[in-house]
Amino acid sequence: MGSTTGFLEIERRERPYDPPTARLKTWREFVHPLPAPEAERQAGRCMSCGVPFCHTGCPVNNLIPDWNDLVYRREWREALETLHSTNNFPEFTGRVCPAPCEAACTLNIDEAPVTIKTIECQIVDRGWEEGWIVPQPPKVRTGRRVAVVGSGPAGLACAQQLARAGHEVTVFEKNDRIGGLLRYGIPDFKMEKRLIDRRLEQMEAEGVRFRPNSHVGRDVSLEKIAAAHDAVVLAGGAEWPRDLELPPHGLSGIHFAMEFLTQQNRRLAGDPEAVAAPTGTISAEGKHVVVIGGGDTGSDCIGTSNRQGAASVTQLEIMPQPPARENKALTWPDWPLKLRTSSSQEEGCERDFAVATRQALGRDGRIEALECARLEWTSGPDGRLRMTEIPDSRFELKADLVLLAMGFLGPHHDGLLEEARVALDPRGNVSANTEDYRTSRRNVFACGDMRRGQSLVVWAIREGRQCARAVDEQLMGTSDLPG
Repeated sequence: MGSTTGFLEIERRERPYDPPTARLKTWREFVHPLPAPEAERQAGRCMSCGVPFCHTGCPVNNLIPDWNDLVYRREWREALETLHSTNNFPEFTGRVCPAPCEAACTLNIDEAPVTIKTIECQIVDRGWEEGWIVPQPPKVRTGRRVAVVGSGPAGLACAQQLARAGHEVTVFEKNDRIGGLLRYGIPDFKMEKRLIDRRLEQMEAEGVRFRPNSHVGRDVSLEKIAAAHDAVVLAGGAEWPRDLELPPHGLSGIHFAMEFLTQQNRRLAGDPEAVAAPTGTISAEGKHVVVIGGGDTGSDCIGTSNRQGAASVTQLEIMPQPPARENKALTWPDWPLKLRTSSSQEEGCERDFAVATRQALGRDGRIEALECARLEWTSGPDGRLRMTEIPDSRFELKADLVLLAMGFLGPHHDGLLEEARVALDPRGNVSANTEDYRTSRRNVFACGDMRRGQSLVVWAIREGRQCARAVDEQLMGTSDLPG
């Protein structure tokens, strides 16, 4: 344990943000690291609990008290080694993870958890600055070949682990750049893409081969890949967006969130507009934007819309407004349901809860407004919440651009999964357990969102690492990779 009384003497301090007026003028990240001495003080707040509940909150089982203690003692390089022992890409999770570890922190009982996410990010960022993070090529090559389909966080974590075990790994990606959701789903103001690029350079030096513009199941045959490799890992995303009936849906100006976000990320990557928006530009500039869906994707749409110069942004959520604070006695150390305000929402957004969208209204084929209704949520006989429309509660909301951000149903079934002929679970995801990650097809494995459904980057990294161990164990009979 670092400072025995640190949690009593040191107040929680988070990373500072640029003010909204400044950050809305740029697409760069706007979060600044704490000064190193202050980060070390914050690490000293960790109580090194006998039962570290932060472990239960962290999907990759980060050794949080260990690297907190090392940071407090100014042993940053050792802290980096400890951090990397459970997480291949802490610079990603240190930026975009919602930090369930902090919700589970014992100090969160008093609403002042250790700044775990901040410290994690500063450890890895310092590692890059100091040159401590270098390629780790294997000492011995096994001669076994593995294909990883999908280059999101699950695919990249799996590929890096397998390459370090000595296997020849090739990553196939349908897009023109490697990174999957990290590259095209997360805005640059939350995570700049240079962070992905430097990891790809490390992985290439470790022996991983990348094949972008390779849409397996459409342009590239899965059968040929399977025949040329000893194992195949399906690590694609859950990209099938949940749609919403908005009669007449033929109106232009209604788009899925990922269409909108991907276009902007491509522009920032330097693509010309014809490449960034091959089916037509989606822009929020000067428009009244309505985002339907209250999750992270919806928040990303808000931040992007405001940076593009939207006239107004309104976010609709079908569920009732959560309480401002959770009941700790009922929820801790689990992830609580409470009202959260993202940095994008702080930048300018009207939020409305318990609202259903009933109809799209427009003229000359273009959206002009939404007809909405207010809902009442009550508990049914089975204990489940039921929604009913409040009589005479319908209203119109001006809308020039509507972005559907209501989550994802699972992976697309055509193309790759159609050719793979693997069993699906009742939710439509690829069926595979978390013991061996094997699908119903021999030598074909699955991990990440394609297996578990829409989830967090940190869960994808966990599954990629565990899947790599399962593949390595099948190929070699045993595995030294962490589980």
